[in-house]
Amino acid sequence: MAPRMERWFAQRRRTKLLELAYRQITLAIDTVTDLDKAMNAARSKSIEEAKKNIERLFVTETEIDDLRRAVFEEATKGSLPPKDREDLLHLVKRLDVMADHVKDSARNLLILLDEKVPMEIWDSYAEITKDLVESATTLRRALEKLGVNPPEARKLAKQIDKIEGRVDDKYLKAKWLLLQQKDLSAATILILKDLLELLEQIADTSCDTADYIRVLTVSG
Repeated sequence: MAPRMERWFAQRRRTKLLELAYRQITLAIDTVTDLDKAMNAARSKSIEEAKKNIERLFVTETEIDDLRRAVFEEATKGSLPPKDREDLLHLVKRLDVMADHVKDSARNLLILLDEKVPMEIWDSYAEITKDLVESATTLRRALEKLGVNPPEARKLAKQIDKIEGRVDDKYLKAKWLLLQQKDLSAATILILKDLLELLEQIADTSCDTADYIRVLTVSG
């Protein structure tokens, strides 16, 4: 099972299903970069720049949704062996969940652009999105190495675990900072908390996907 799946990524077989799935995977990971850019623009009070990045993210999400439907429609045609198809769709589903968390994060961020959020809060959130970009980039590299170099794919997957540990630490620090805020409205605090939870969920989903990549490199 795993060797066959590895060959999908190594050989880039020109089947429609694999092309659609790989495109969806790539876009799902790219949205994390746009979220980080939007977060840093908000941090520097570049509101229009933040909105531009968020809008681009939303457009990408629409394409991801279309690709997801196309992937599942194509999967019913049986162009791959059942077990291979199941494994590919499992990866696609996990990354789709991550993309949903990114989209929801962007929605919260868009609301916060009109609020007076303390710089220390923006700083703590931007530190997290920086790690999320590193995690997503490493995840992409692990996927690319899946068929070419399984040991390297496992090594990269382990790096994602370490990044997630850093995010957990920064999540706790940011949560503590939220508790110290006395001048923010309850509504703003609530949105900031929702955003923080979503950022952690992005890291968790990336880590879950890395775990699955590890399984694929060692199962027979």
